[in-house]
Amino acid sequence: MGRMLVVRILVASLALLMVACAPSPPPRWAEGGAHLVFGAARWDRPDDDPIEIRADGRVLEGGNSIFLIDRVGRVVDVDNEPVALLFPEGQLVGPGNQYLGHVGVTNASPPHSDTAWLAVLPNGQVVRFDEDGDREFDGTWQGCGGALHRACTLVTQLIALRHYNAPRSGVSVGVGVAVPL
Repeated sequence: MGRMLVVRILVASLALLMVACAPSPPPRWAEGGAHLVFGAARWDRPDDDPIEIRADGRVLEGGNSIFLIDRVGRVVDVDNEPVALLFPEGQLVGPGNQYLGHVGVTNASPPHSDTAWLAVLPNGQVVRFDEDGDREFDGTWQGCGGALHRACTLVTQLIALRHYNAPRSGVSVGVGVAVPL
């Protein structure tokens, strides 16, 4: 009986340790952040599958669900795990209080800079900016007018973060941001 108790204590301790090591949700997760509005919107990208936002906040890529956004700026993955929280002032924060950049109504900046790296223009056109300020067209959102515009910019930022600091060659060294989408 004593040995069984020791095993139970070890298993319980291991479970607690695993929970303690998991990144905590972004701060103010329970309260939420920025107010967002949803409707049917679609981003047709030149060399990638389209991205869709559904009226319920589900975001799909090529017809497959990739994450869910709620009306108070919380983003969860397909397993309902916290990915990010958009604060009303525009800061985007991930688990463990990881800064994921700034998201405005029509533009967003990466985690390492205050300078915009993408914009969703009023006509829905997505433009990316490189370090020199050169522009690159990256498809067009349809259905992102008015109050829905910020939700489209947020989704564009989240998709851009998937490729943030991705290797551009066979070898890469550095610190980056991992967004589990």
